[in-house]
Amino acid sequence: MAALDGLPPLRDVIQRHGLDAKKALGQNFLLDLNITQKVARTAGDLTDATVLEVGPGPGGLTRALLALGAKKVIAVERDSRCLPALAEISDYYPGRLEVMEGDALKVDFETLGIEGPIKIVANLPYNVGTQLLINWLTPRQWPPFWQSLTLMFQKEVGERIVAQENDDHYGRLGVLCGWLTQAHMAFDLSPQAFTPPPKVTSTVVHLTPRAAPLPCDLAKLEKVTQTAFGQRRKMLRASLKPLGGEALLNKADIDPSRRAETLSVDEFCRIANLL
Repeated sequence: MAALDGLPPLRDVIQRHGLDAKKALGQNFLLDLNITQKVARTAGDLTDATVLEVGPGPGGLTRALLALGAKKVIAVERDSRCLPALAEISDYYPGRLEVMEGDALKVDFETLGIEGPIKIVANLPYNVGTQLLINWLTPRQWPPFWQSLTLMFQKEVGERIVAQENDDHYGRLGVLCGWLTQAHMAFDLSPQAFTPPPKVTSTVVHLTPRAAPLPCDLAKLEKVTQTAFGQRRKMLRASLKPLGGEALLNKADIDPSRRAETLSVDEFCRIANLL
């Protein structure tokens, strides 16, 4: 394991502070500093950035972000047991780490008044990861307050995020991400990289916002995708019947015999704009 800084090994930190991972909080700690550096590098140049991190735990990724030059890291941690360990990192990097105790799902990141550019980098708790992503993808204004998202998910979720039409993983999340961002899976992580090991492979996904997404109303697009993918094996004339069915599809110049997973983001937006 490459030396990252002058702080103690993470296993020692966990033992000293009694930080057993809590299943209820979706905690799986990433202790290999080589891997945390790889995650941090995926976010690109951090030297002028303020990095938002959710669920830092004992601070493995936090340390990597700071060691690789992040101007400032703001870490949101729900587990009060982790605060003393994070305080040690803050003391080691004076003025560069701010720790907020709280539930990230309840934090209005847009109103924090953070000076940009802002990059969000996190090993997200599995139980709230998808909802946090959706929250960040649906801010009050676009372009969003963040410059990029570098996030760790279960691989199955990562595949849904980057999926495009005619992919088995393609669904509502793929349409939303494809409409608003350019997303790619950077690399996978085996369960053995974590303590305790989860039952699934993880993946790091990097997303950057599209400067000018196709004009479309979010609520209408969500209504169309929810209705279409709710019966994804049916032809669109049947699955979209509550919204206008065949007449709506003909108006959008889309074959009513097609199925939801064959439609591009552009075509979903076209349908939504006709509602």
